[in-house]
Amino acid sequence: MIAFFLYFKNTVYLKLKIDLKVKKNIVFLLGFLALTACKDTQKNSFKIGIISDCQYCDCDVKWDRHYKKAPHRLKEAVATLNKDTLNYTIHLGDFIDKDFKSLDSVLPLWKKLKSKSYHVLGNHDFEVKDSLKTAVIRRLNLENRYYSFTEKDWRFIVLDGNDLSFHGALTQEKKQQTDSLFNLLKDKKIPYLKKWNGGYSLEQLSWIKKELELAIKNNQKVGFYCHFPIFPIDQHNIWNRNQFLALIKPYKNVKIFFNGHNHAGGYQMKNNVHYLTFKGMVDTENTSAFAKVQFDKDTITIEGYHREPSRKLVIK
Repeated sequence: MIAFFLYFKNTVYLKLKIDLKVKKNIVFLLGFLALTACKDTQKNSFKIGIISDCQYCDCDVKWDRHYKKAPHRLKEAVATLNKDTLNYTIHLGDFIDKDFKSLDSVLPLWKKLKSKSYHVLGNHDFEVKDSLKTAVIRRLNLENRYYSFTEKDWRFIVLDGNDLSFHGALTQEKKQQTDSLFNLLKDKKIPYLKKWNGGYSLEQLSWIKKELELAIKNNQKVGFYCHFPIFPIDQHNIWNRNQFLALIKPYKNVKIFFNGHNHAGGYQMKNNVHYLTFKGMVDTENTSAFAKVQFDKDTITIEGYHREPSRKLVIK
């Protein structure tokens, strides 16, 4: 009987010891998995800065655009963005309004950014003398009018909506293509067929397709930057938006399209793509507009400043 009792006692003790060890291992395993998941999430997370329509000129107020206040607002935005660790900052077009010399006032402020920086070309960036239009591109440090770059598991495609336009088409061939596209759409009574908008050339559309294929090959999500919006439909859209939408439709890795141009801002989700128009910095007497944008695995969190609203975009 005593021997049986000792055997039972030792068996129970051993079982308890084993159970405790198993529990510790389970806790350790769960902790390890949680830590790994957290690291995987952080591995592809990054934050950027976005500004649109600084649109500076030494001009009087027009359409509630306070042009002379733009340098002060840009300086404030740069100081705020520099307080954070950003992977890059991008301006979504119309850095100046119409005078080439305006760049002398705003470029030195822009260059104080601690992060990498990129520019999108806007229609007003070409509202300078014809002889200075290519100089604007050079001063904005652009090697190409449309281009792409990668950040973590994203491919960002920067578009040139002035490629075919009455202000930004710089070669005779592009000017002829501009006339052809505008006349082709003239009878369709579309609200955005305005001479201050523009379109994508066939050359650019072909390049976009190659970029999308490259993103598929590299398992990358795609984000577009442009000055001109696709959605919502109003008087600011790119002329051949339908052609662009048909092009990207098969590519389920396209997640966002961020733009400026409509200073009032706007948002629409279509086919799981977030189309977001950022508000113009130059507008209103006493407020500005810019944002920090956090990219995580399944969400994009926008921290808006002044008139730019904060929001969360779910990536599907």
